[in-house]
Amino acid sequence: MKIPGRNPWKRLPSGPLIAPSLLACDLAWVGEQIDEAIAAGADVLHVDVMDAHFVPNLSMGPAFVASIRKYTDHPIDVHLMVTDPAYHVEQFAEAGADSITFHIEAADQPHRLIDRLHELGLGAGVTLKPATPAGAIARVAGAIDIALVMTVEPGYSGQEFLPGMLDKIAAVRRMLREEQRLEVDGGITPGTGSECAGRGADVFVAGADIFDSGDIAEAVHHLKVATKGPDALG
Repeated sequence: MKIPGRNPWKRLPSGPLIAPSLLACDLAWVGEQIDEAIAAGADVLHVDVMDAHFVPNLSMGPAFVASIRKYTDHPIDVHLMVTDPAYHVEQFAEAGADSITFHIEAADQPHRLIDRLHELGLGAGVTLKPATPAGAIARVAGAIDIALVMTVEPGYSGQEFLPGMLDKIAAVRRMLREEQRLEVDGGITPGTGSECAGRGADVFVAGADIFDSGDIAEAVHHLKVATKGPDALG
């Protein structure tokens, strides 16, 4: 299977991008909430996939991604928190994912998996748990489109940001070329997002801060302003 041209990191504009995490949405109203987030300027839809083994929770599968794909043509960024990511990539590619990030801790042959994602026409990324040092991705940093630094322990939405991850974000940024993206996920708010942006992050995953805010559009706007800096005001 070859799916050309789906890699969103090759076509999205430069500068900070907002990626609402659908793990935190109300599934009874997911379409309406997606519409609100996109209308407010959300750039990417982030889907967290958990297998209750690699992390202690169970969440969305390929059927959910396929449903979202039918609803919108907005970019879908799938974060695989699973023990065997190679087993799952084809299913999520077929379901409509545009980019897939997998955990470096779970991949015996990360280069091969990155190559396969690119063969499928998808964006390819690697993810680091909080305890994993930045250097763990050094051998694949040149091959990826995006690196994802977890700023909470993966598994649940609504956790508090770990400020100790700021130095790691800066370290990962130094490994990447200018055009490669650096994503952060976990406890992201306008305040923590601004701190991460100052260390070089440019893709910001936010779940509870957006979908539990009471005003999705306002939450997306505030995060966009905070991560772009004061010049974005107005």
